[in-house]
Amino acid sequence: MSVTRRTFLGTAAAAASMSIASAQSKSTPIGLELFSVRLALAADPQGTVKKVAAMGYQVVEFFSPYYSWTTDQAKDMKKLLDDLGIKCHSTHNGTDSFKTANLQKTIDLNHAIGGKFVVLASSIQSKNPDDWKKLALDTLAPALETLRAAGLRGGYHNHQYEFVPMSDGQRPMDILAANTPKDFMLQFDVGTAVEMGADPVAWINKNPGRINSLHLKDWNKEKGYRVLFGEGAVPWKPLLAAAEKTGGAEYFLIEQEGSDYSEFETAQRCLDLYRKMAT
Repeated sequence: MSVTRRTFLGTAAAAASMSIASAQSKSTPIGLELFSVRLALAADPQGTVKKVAAMGYQVVEFFSPYYSWTTDQAKDMKKLLDDLGIKCHSTHNGTDSFKTANLQKTIDLNHAIGGKFVVLASSIQSKNPDDWKKLALDTLAPALETLRAAGLRGGYHNHQYEFVPMSDGQRPMDILAANTPKDFMLQFDVGTAVEMGADPVAWINKNPGRINSLHLKDWNKEKGYRVLFGEGAVPWKPLLAAAEKTGGAEYFLIEQEGSDYSEFETAQRCLDLYRKMAT
């Protein structure tokens, strides 16, 4: 079969387009932890989610106020997410959400919103390693069995404290990782770990397949957490590469505790900086 120059160029262009589309389809979705726009969210939940979607975010993560919703309210939010073409893969929860008496409510709300991971967002602050082991074995483990049976997965979100070595040299995150099953997500808040002097790439490589999502929070000595994504001390390029190659990252979440800009402008600027870095 003869191939004309025009046919060849057309075929090559189509192949290139398919390659680009394939690469885009495989890219890790970028989302926003809605604590970043918490004031707007409290005033107008649905309007806030619409604005976040319009910026180009593909995922949102709801935090503790969602737990006061009814199941019908959660279903209404899920309908909005579907209409906008975005997803909520995880929610942030307090310890009460993992207690036996509350687990059915936790399951119902997360099913209604279309979630996959139920994340413990904060817990104890103890310097006793046994307390952290007790948290893993007595609180998380029983809840995880129930969540797993309901088609959900559990997770833990670190802050600074979990990366501070205790008297025996262990860090709380090391204990939680060692005493939870491999399908338990270690949601990595990057900036807080970096502030405590942890090597974020080493942590990801130490826990392959368990860093299913990350909070892309930056930090530096001058501005603390008010620095925008990509303008702080975090080594983002090697970290994101490790997260995708080794950590098992399914989605990323930008989180901002505040900046020199408004909540929405901060969220937009961080997304723009992320896109610039990712290209």
